[in-house]
Amino acid sequence: MLVFFQFSYIIIKNVDEAFTFIATNYVRSKCLQAGSSCREIPCDTITIKAGVHILRRKADLLVMKQLIYLDNAATTKTRPEVVEAMLPYFTEYYGNPSSVYEFSAEPKRAIAQARETIAKALGAKSNEIYFTYGGTESDNWALISTAEAYQAKGKHIITTKIEHHAILHTCEYLEQRGFEVTYLDVDEFGVVKLDELEKAIRPDTILISVMFANNEIGTIEPIKEIGEIAKKHGILFHTDAVQAFCHVPINVDECHIDMLSSSAHKLNGPKGTGFLYIRTGLKTRSFIHGGAQERKRRGGTENTAGIVGFGKAVEIAMATMEERTAKEKAMRDHLIERVLKEIPFARLNGHPSQRLSNNANFAFQFIEGESMLIMLDMEGICGSSGSACTSGSLDPSHVLLAIGLPHEIAHGSLRLTISDQITMEDADYVVDNLKEIVNHLREMSPLYEDFIKKNK
Repeated sequence: MLVFFQFSYIIIKNVDEAFTFIATNYVRSKCLQAGSSCREIPCDTITIKAGVHILRRKADLLVMKQLIYLDNAATTKTRPEVVEAMLPYFTEYYGNPSSVYEFSAEPKRAIAQARETIAKALGAKSNEIYFTYGGTESDNWALISTAEAYQAKGKHIITTKIEHHAILHTCEYLEQRGFEVTYLDVDEFGVVKLDELEKAIRPDTILISVMFANNEIGTIEPIKEIGEIAKKHGILFHTDAVQAFCHVPINVDECHIDMLSSSAHKLNGPKGTGFLYIRTGLKTRSFIHGGAQERKRRGGTENTAGIVGFGKAVEIAMATMEERTAKEKAMRDHLIERVLKEIPFARLNGHPSQRLSNNANFAFQFIEGESMLIMLDMEGICGSSGSACTSGSLDPSHVLLAIGLPHEIAHGSLRLTISDQITMEDADYVVDNLKEIVNHLREMSPLYEDFIKKNK
């Protein structure tokens, strides 16, 4: 090994000796710089070792593996164009859009433009879009306000067992207030059974809420058919489209959707901004009180910058949807094919074809999902074992249990959600490391050892 130092080459035997040599000479140079006070700098073994440690740390940082982010279902990177569009509304056009003076005109105009952009993406009217803090608030608003407004007609709500907790926990809250909720089963792919949905409808049913696409396994539900059933029976239909909006085409009229929830940070927009689509004529009540904003339905000063960013993100996402999703699908299918072919005792969760273009969810037998995530993280790979909102829980995913996976297999789940920024090389790097990690974890598993012995 050659080390270049002060215009000369020094022959070094190994890396440890190289680090020690550099650290020693660094300390000596500091002594020379200090002049008469050089005695204050202890040029001893401890100092040298500390120098070696620092150098090693810096070297580790230099060779640190590139981050491969595969958790886009949890959140996405905000596009630079989105950030650029937002910036003026923090520092230049910062007036309150609800004020009457001229300075508020530009924020007011920008919000109106974003509302129009979002409405156009859904085939809706601009006055049917109500801005919120995010998808969770929109879900709460849709369910609670509908329940309150239509309880004279009935107190029965239908949803599914695989909904996001923003729906499930809100339904639990409504049950405590005297409402009845039917939680529909799904098939092995996570698809709602339409015949069971129709059977569950009662004279007092006021609302059906089924997510457009599942956040964990990526399955896309038969939303149009569900909407037709709801319309036939005169029941309101809400869909949580947080994962689907701008990832698949959506038309609220064609699908007979009465309410739809979305969130900006799932499509390269800013966090803290969402919307609820409410069809004209619905008598839903205000959810947040204290102001006349959002046509007197949602109090609170408008998040102008966030709304502008949301509008810009939707504009870009709609313009790039076809090309972007085609690229994601190609990488998704490549990743799925390699995993299922090269890793034994692995299965794909969710529908094999009717799924989001960026979603690949696997279950691996004989391993623990959390351990797998930690080891992937050590290789610079970010994934998830389920919903980001429940990743701190030790319980297996309620979605995986609902599609029939036993607890022990559900615990070994891995969700990888890609973006169009991920390359095939990245995908191959992920699979290559995943193979090693799964194999390593199985070698430590007594369950796997017993299984192999029994099947020899």
